[in-house]
Amino acid sequence: MAGLLGLSRLIDAINRFIGKQVSWLILFAVLVSAYNAIVRFLGDGLPAYLPIPRASNSLLELQWYLYGTVFLLASAYTLQRNEHIRIDIVSSLFSKRTRDWIDLFCHIFFLLPFVTLIVWLSWPWFQRSFVSGEISANASGLIIWPAKFMVLAGFVLLTAQAVSEIIKRCAVLSGMIDEPNPQHELHPAAEAAIEMEEKRDD
Repeated sequence: MAGLLGLSRLIDAINRFIGKQVSWLILFAVLVSAYNAIVRFLGDGLPAYLPIPRASNSLLELQWYLYGTVFLLASAYTLQRNEHIRIDIVSSLFSKRTRDWIDLFCHIFFLLPFVTLIVWLSWPWFQRSFVSGEISANASGLIIWPAKFMVLAGFVLLTAQAVSEIIKRCAVLSGMIDEPNPQHELHPAAEAAIEMEEKRDD
């Protein structure tokens, strides 16, 4: 089990790094979106001599490329942080151990088969696009295969994280490790700030 926990820590470290790094793409996407909106608004009012790109389909497609990349590559980190959507009203009715068993069951029989299937299907889908040099049907559109590669990469990372979560849940249930993502009444940053304030008062 120690070897499996080492694998889990490695997967967690990789997905943590990727999840934090791709978050910067949100800023880039917002800047592209704002630039595209401003250029479209000004339209013919822009001087022709300014060497800046005008609004185009490529800029619009770049926006969803960036948002899609963040969503796909950060999904594994979201699962790792236990920030994915769940029905808390229902899960809060069960004991911690029951919730752990439910998580383990769902990860093994629902999450892992689903993400593995998507990886298996997305590989030839991406490969055909890459080999053919597929380009968007829109005028001045971007090449398509990088977006399709992000789907493949995102689900590969999510598959690895599913394996990591299964390992950790088994270790928690057997008492080998503590809960890696304890439940918080408030956001962890808010709880830390309150704790520091209480220490200062003492």
